[in-house]
Formats: sequence, C-alpha cells, structure tokens
Amino acid sequence: MPRFAANVSTLYPELALIDRIGAAARDGFAAVEVQGPYAVQAQDFRRALDDARVQLVLMNAPQGHSDAGERGLAALPGREQDFESAMEQAMDYARILGAPRLHVMAGKPGAAPAEDCLETYLRNLAYACDLVHPHGITVTIEPINQRDVPGYYLSRQQQAADVIAALKKPNLGLQMDFYHLQIMEGDLVRHLERYFPLVSHVQIAGVPERSEPDTGEVHYPLIFALLDRLRYAGWVGCEYRPARAGAGGTSAGLGWLRKI
Repeated sequence: MPRFAANVSTLYPELALIDRIGAAARDGFAAVEVQGPYAVQAQDFRRALDDARVQLVLMNAPQGHSDAGERGLAALPGREQDFESAMEQAMDYARILGAPRLHVMAGKPGAAPAEDCLETYLRNLAYACDLVHPHGITVTIEPINQRDVPGYYLSRQQQAADVIAALKKPNLGLQMDFYHLQIMEGDLVRHLERYFPLVSHVQIAGVPERSEPDTGEVHYPLIFALLDRLRYAGWVGCEYRPARAGAGGTSAGLGWLRKI
C-alpha cells in the first residue's frame, strides 16, 4: 500500500501552520508536504519536523505575488529575475528542511505569446534543475486544472511530458495530481500507466469538491492498487480540504485512511 503524506497547507486549517505538523504526526502520518513554508522561519519549521519525527517530502517554490493571484513564475516572460530570486529562497528552505522534491509552478502568463512562454518556461526550469541538482533535490512540474486556476500555463499530462523530454534533466519529474487530472482529462488508470516512468510524486483529493478522497467520483482504492502493481516507491500527498469544518475536522475525516 502506498505511503501517505499530509499536506499541511490544506489539512488542519484551524491550526497555525507550524502546529499542523504535530497534528499530522498524531494522526499517524510519517510525512508531510507543504505548499509554502515561507511564512515560518526555516529553522522553526525544521524544529517542528524533528519534534514530530516526520519528514518533509515535497514543498513548493514561492509563487510570486500570491495575494494578487499569481500562481508561479516559471512561464512568465520578463519575470526571470523574480524567478531566480524565488528559486534561491526555495533552495535555502529545501536544504534546511531536507525536502527532496521542489514543485516549481508555471504561473498564468495571460496574453503573452505562446512561443515566448515556452522558451521562458524551459529556460527557467533548466535553471532550477541545475541550481538544486548538487543538493539531491528533484524539481517537479504539475498540470493544474483550468476550472480552479483559469489561465494556468501547464494543464495536461502530455504537455508536461513534452517539457520533460525537451529538457532531459535527470532531476525533473512529473507531479501527478489525480484531482486535477480527473477534471481535465479523466481516464486515470491509463494516464498513470502511460506517464508512470516520469512520475516523481502523486497527490489525491476527492472530485469535484476537493475533499476527502473517499468522496466524489474517483475510486481511489483502484488507483492505490495500481500504484502498488507499478511499484511506486514515493509518497501520496493528501492535498485536500476537509469537508468537516472546525477543530478536529481533518482527524474526523480520516476514516478512508484507516480502512486501507
């Protein structure tokens, strides 16, 4: 059975970010992932991981001006210096936190010419891979659905596969989020089989509400069994929003995990 990591950016929302790590450990998670640890000092986040005896398996690079709706910088022409600064900060955190994977978000380039976006995306991803490679860190790219994030540059698995093939970087991999994949393309089993050699990390959530994975239209036991047959050795990130509001809602919704 796959190993599950709690996404502390979405789970335990009633707690401060730093306190969610311990909450995840008390619920039996041996690992966590985080969309952005940057509101917390890296050493404090590291201490919380050590105190809880859990590992961080994935984190995101800074997204840019998230309060203004930015969702990454990698495919934004003219923002190369911002991207490089973001990557420097991400690398500093990843080294202190021991994160083996770093999700680099493409962003929403708007009306920028497609060829300029692709050229910028490839150049920035190459920079990111070269920057973190000496530290044993893998860069991941994740197709995100156009319903939740209209205008996001990377939205389909083949698009991500083409980017990975073009760059030929040994530390660049696909982050397959079944929530986004189901909304954009469906056919989860065949997509996983086809792109599995590129997969560095996977994530789950119920569709369409992005709540617990035992709700909605996806039969995740089938996906988990396939991951086992494919001998997936990584972690499954639980990046969903608990359906139960208030204190204890995340823990109360973990029945799906206890049944596995």
